[in-house]
Amino acid sequence: MSLAKRSPLLWVPTGYFTMALGYVMLTSVTAIMFKNLGMDNGRAAQYSSLLILAYTIKPLFAPLVEMYRTKKFFVLWAQILIGAGFAGVAILMELPGYMSFLMVIFFALSFIGATQDIASDGVYVTSLDARSQSLYCGIQSLSWNIGPIVAAGGMVFLSGYLHTTVFGHDPKVFGPDWIESWRIIFLLVGGLTLLMAAWHWRFMPEGARAADTPSSVKDAGRILLDAFVTLFQKKGVWRMIAFAFLFRLSTGFLEKIGPFFMVDPVSKGGLGLSNEMLGLIYGTYGLAAVLLGSLLGGLYVAKRGLKSVLFVLCCAINIPNITFLLMSIYLPSSLFLVTLGVVVEKFFFGFGAVGFMIYLMQQLAPGKYTTTHYAFGTGLMGLCNLVTGVVSGHLQEMMGYVSYFVFVMVATIPSFLATWFAPFHHDDGSQPAANADGKAVPA
Repeated sequence: MSLAKRSPLLWVPTGYFTMALGYVMLTSVTAIMFKNLGMDNGRAAQYSSLLILAYTIKPLFAPLVEMYRTKKFFVLWAQILIGAGFAGVAILMELPGYMSFLMVIFFALSFIGATQDIASDGVYVTSLDARSQSLYCGIQSLSWNIGPIVAAGGMVFLSGYLHTTVFGHDPKVFGPDWIESWRIIFLLVGGLTLLMAAWHWRFMPEGARAADTPSSVKDAGRILLDAFVTLFQKKGVWRMIAFAFLFRLSTGFLEKIGPFFMVDPVSKGGLGLSNEMLGLIYGTYGLAAVLLGSLLGGLYVAKRGLKSVLFVLCCAINIPNITFLLMSIYLPSSLFLVTLGVVVEKFFFGFGAVGFMIYLMQQLAPGKYTTTHYAFGTGLMGLCNLVTGVVSGHLQEMMGYVSYFVFVMVATIPSFLATWFAPFHHDDGSQPAANADGKAVPA
């Protein structure tokens, strides 16, 4: 069978899994690693959140990826560099003052990872016709969500197992002893990414050039500028932008601090869980709850229409954050209760988050530059996560966990206001839903 006729099942699942693996390792798992290595909550949340920047601004350099060579070329080189970069991180962790080197590499890898995302999406869109895109979108979404299972679940679990069982260290003591286990984790992720690059070299198609591909940097700049201009010419655009930034505000404040609360000792107001338990709860039960919630949320929106249920979705994504406030007050020792709290919060997050993605698809994106305007909207979501993540750790250290989770609940108010005033200008009919990470899934 020729390469051109090989099934997309040979490269769509692995392509989106590799995208997610790198993204989650950089923007989420690094926060746990920083915490394990003895970094305070403020810096751990800040440093890992800064790595979201490249993914937030990737629409600005996406046209450049379209201009040169093939999309597969960018995918392969991005994966080779990411794999080598993670392996380099493992080596550099042996050096004194390694943290400065790590941040430089992580920051570079975030831009390379964003380029991989652009190119991988480009291969998918230009190699498959409209029918095939719809046919494989469920596979695409499922494959992307396996990435967090492996990274935030499996790798975090394995780091704790290596630290405690293999190297014999105390799991409740944070500091340099954790270097040994995290070096192995980054070597494994680096090797897996390089393996995926080899696989995609063999099975991934080249990806066709889009009809509107810019022919020069000047042309790319002109298109990007026109996309900005037409975005801000849309009626009610500032209220749309406010919605895109504020809808998930409270969950942005919770994203980094929730896991920190889980692993911090009881003496600091945390639950004192091990990395193994954290990986199990967040990477398996928590993620399963997100997937189930996003599926049911998509069905709910498809049946009722977004406009009539947007406020309900806002309640779903924000109000269950109270589970962390309750856990910080009562500090349950039962793993069942802790897992239940996370599952409740994640299920309703998944259920409500589909409202954000569908709103962008139906209200912000339509027009001359649908794909670019949708990317701007998701970029605003990334900007929200970046801003809230950078300040969240510092605020938590100032307030303590109980007061901080009260603050998270107060942060739901702007979300409700943004939902209340969000404009609707286009048809609110049934549309393909999306999961909490923005990948399309069948409703």
